[in-house]
Amino acid sequence: MYITLKKSLLLLLSVVLLGSCKDVKKEEKTKNSATVYFGGDIITMEGDSPQYAEAVVVNEGKITFVGASEEAMRVAGEGHKMIDLEGKTLLPGFLDPHSHFINSLGMSSQANCSPSPVGEGNDVAGIVKALTDLKKEKNIPDGQLIMGYGYDDSVMPDGKLLNRDDLDKAFPNNPVMVLHVSLHGAVLNSKAMEEYGVSDKTETPEGGVIVRKPGTNEPYGLIMETAFLPIFSKLPKPSEAELLAQLKDGQMIYAEAGVTTAHEGLSHFEDVEILQKGADKNAFFIDVVSYPFITELDTLLQKYNANDFGKYDNRFKLGGIKITIDGSPQGRTALFTTPYLTGGPGGEKDWVGEPTFSQDEVNQMLKSIYDKGLQSTFHANGDGAIDMCIKAHEFASGDNPTKERRTVIIHSQFVRNDQLDKYVEYKLIPSLYTEHTFFFADAHIKNRGLEQASSISPMKTAIEKGLKPTNHTDFNVVPIDQMMVVWSAVNRISRAGEVIGANERVTPYQALQAITTNAAYQYFEEDSKGSLAEGKLADLVILDSNPLKVDPLKIKDIKVLETIKEGKTIFKR
Repeated sequence: MYITLKKSLLLLLSVVLLGSCKDVKKEEKTKNSATVYFGGDIITMEGDSPQYAEAVVVNEGKITFVGASEEAMRVAGEGHKMIDLEGKTLLPGFLDPHSHFINSLGMSSQANCSPSPVGEGNDVAGIVKALTDLKKEKNIPDGQLIMGYGYDDSVMPDGKLLNRDDLDKAFPNNPVMVLHVSLHGAVLNSKAMEEYGVSDKTETPEGGVIVRKPGTNEPYGLIMETAFLPIFSKLPKPSEAELLAQLKDGQMIYAEAGVTTAHEGLSHFEDVEILQKGADKNAFFIDVVSYPFITELDTLLQKYNANDFGKYDNRFKLGGIKITIDGSPQGRTALFTTPYLTGGPGGEKDWVGEPTFSQDEVNQMLKSIYDKGLQSTFHANGDGAIDMCIKAHEFASGDNPTKERRTVIIHSQFVRNDQLDKYVEYKLIPSLYTEHTFFFADAHIKNRGLEQASSISPMKTAIEKGLKPTNHTDFNVVPIDQMMVVWSAVNRISRAGEVIGANERVTPYQALQAITTNAAYQYFEEDSKGSLAEGKLADLVILDSNPLKVDPLKIKDIKVLETIKEGKTIFKR
């Protein structure tokens, strides 16, 4: 009887506990998850002039209210969480209009050979030191490739450029490759040249550059553009496991800058596969948009359908297809309609640069993209390259060139006024690069003259014509630093402290639009990102100061305090 009574009591207790647990779970499920942000400058980025709100309500990853504090409390309901900004500034999360996200994955294993203020590669000695430090830090054995990034030949003192002999002397037992700041080429030492099949018998391909040792046919300095592509394709690839492990570090570089949507600006098929595997493993905490290179299109479509483009899969999506038309103006490989003042990178006379592909090839490439209903992004710096983009658009679009396709001409550095008029007519989007006014202005003045250099990335003119320009870093050409992007568009000041094109300066608000609302439009995501509005994703960034209120010269000193993706903090300083 005792046993029977004990069993009955235990059964009764189990029923009570089970019911209690169910009640707790029910209570947890119905617990209010709304958060109210208040107490600071909340800039909504709605409209073409600054609009402020007292409060923003976030619930289940989306914005549910933007407006007065009293109404926000009512909308949030009982038990909501309160976050006092304490005078800080809240903005929509920044969208990166153009960079190379895939490069962020391997940066920790490469030497920073950039000149100041990014690195210490101001001369050959500084570059060698950065490479030597990496070799020691990573304990790189003899025979293994040593890589650096950020080499900028345009700032080397007294015209002393990095060459093969410098690298041979410092690293006799390792292949060494130092990537040019444009990411369009590199300087190799003798062991690297041997490993990648470059010799005095290597011919310079059309659209390529191989700097030779004076008086010989021996490759000596920069190898760029189409001449570099075979080398790039042979670079050692990290294992899938290594790359997936690097995804977190790569995303954190962006998150620390307040970026909640990142751009992968020229993806090879292997890159797409890695990113897709990352998505399959739920490895993304920011959104990443990939633009595979045109030469990969046929291979890509064997696995991915055209209908797969433009749709996120665990925060990764294929955005469109990339076509590269020319190189970089600082590397003297951009295509112009008039000659460089300094000749070509290999000493060529009357040098205007060369296109990566012929006009006929570009026409057919773009037509294949348009025929599949896909978005296209061009890489075009010089006005000659931009002419090719416009002609290709006219060819590929048939009898409907004014249809809204949101074709993006990335960089558009030396775009002419008449070309901007065509952008307006054909609804083309310029993704500008105002940081060149700081990092590369001296090179542009030397290569192109002060007048043309002063008109690079003409953001104010583009806005006045009715365009929605975006503005980018081209990371890892320069660091992901969105406040530096804004600062450069507002001030246009060079390394030397000179103003480069004062008439193209824009307001801080216009500069912010280029990395919020305009960038969302570029991605066809204006309904879900780019501003603080009801129904949009709760992608937010908190800054320590208001870019619209500080001294314009101090905008670059503003710090990102917190980055929030769909209501969840992904970075906090």
